[in-house]
Amino acid sequence: MIEPISGFSKLQKQEKISWLAQTYLKDSPEASNILEQYWNPKKELQQLHEEFTENTISNYYLPFGIAPNFLINEKRYAIPMAIEESSVIAAASKAAKFWGENGGFQAKVINTQKIGQVHFMFEGNPEKLQRFFDQVKSTLLSSVSHLTKNMEKRGGGVLDIELKDKSAALENYFQLHCTFETKDSMGANFINTCLEKFAETLKSEAEKYTEFTPEEKDLEIVMSILSNYVPECIVRAEVSCPVENLDSPEMSGIAFAEKFVQAVKIAEIEKYRAVTHNKGIMNGIDAVVLATGNDFRAIEAGIHAYASKDGNYTSLTHASVENGIFRFWMEIPLALGTVGGLTSLHPLSKVALEILQKPSAQDLMKIVAVAGLAQNYAAVKSLITTGIQQGHMKMHLMNILNQMNASGEEKAALAAHFKTNTVTHRAVEEALQNLRNS
Repeated sequence: MIEPISGFSKLQKQEKISWLAQTYLKDSPEASNILEQYWNPKKELQQLHEEFTENTISNYYLPFGIAPNFLINEKRYAIPMAIEESSVIAAASKAAKFWGENGGFQAKVINTQKIGQVHFMFEGNPEKLQRFFDQVKSTLLSSVSHLTKNMEKRGGGVLDIELKDKSAALENYFQLHCTFETKDSMGANFINTCLEKFAETLKSEAEKYTEFTPEEKDLEIVMSILSNYVPECIVRAEVSCPVENLDSPEMSGIAFAEKFVQAVKIAEIEKYRAVTHNKGIMNGIDAVVLATGNDFRAIEAGIHAYASKDGNYTSLTHASVENGIFRFWMEIPLALGTVGGLTSLHPLSKVALEILQKPSAQDLMKIVAVAGLAQNYAAVKSLITTGIQQGHMKMHLMNILNQMNASGEEKAALAAHFKTNTVTHRAVEEALQNLRNS
């Protein structure tokens, strides 16, 4: 039985690694060396990375790539992506090239409201609580004026506070449902700070409210926190073209369009397909969110909740063919920032935003949505034509060869060989062995 360690956070980085090596890595010098190899040689940069989180012992690298040739609202972009999965950037780039020659992507932000809630328990008359809330609402808003001053100068702030009675679902449960506009900031810290002040003010005002009984005055604040479900912070991305523009070696344009629509409709009604369908969308979205220093976990949670908003998990994208025009579109919630947080701290995130021509938060919403739509278009196209594995496995070839410790010459020879042969792990293994034997 391994004994717990006390004071781990106070150890120096090298001491943490030594303890891990002795306790969990069987004193493996290889593991320790790998951890140290990923330290940044520039001490200032390494320290910056270590201060992003706690108990840092190394850095975990992901490839930082570029998908060029995106035409969005008549403006050209090269989109940075941080992702390790083979074929994602290649597929997005291919989709961008095609749609760049067919009218480009259209994107617009429909709304940008974000949500935060104060959750509390109240044992008393709901009608009396509503009268109390109506009376103190202005006091709640004024209590955060010192916090919202700078945000209001940028056109943001607290938009509204509502009292919601949730006691039918959970006894005595109520909430302050608050809407915010945070402009170019994602706004999590701003929202949470305001919510905690609302909670403090709600509690203190309840204690002074003369209509409340002693039990009612003692309302219990459970928690105050923003929500990553933002169904009122919506962006729409869309492409369209005449069906004849979709002609390919595999099938005619009309046949392609009709089969594409059928594939999307399957994802709309079949949960098992919808999850994988939407995962492909998130390949594009997460890669850009991560590259720009935004919170991909919050984005994932909010988008998947939105896919279930009508009670069934369904496709985020939709497609149609009408009057000879193929349309493919998506509406998703995206709460993103271009100032504050990691976007202003991580050097690569700052470079990513420079590459994107210093977008506003709304511009970044459009870019991220387009990246997801492009990735989904490329994935569905592969599925209904050549199959997903042909392109994916060719991109995966280098990963397989690296696992087999292939040399540079061997990689070049086998890359040429598999231009005309199907890539499987077994086929690569055999081809590499044949090459070495010869």
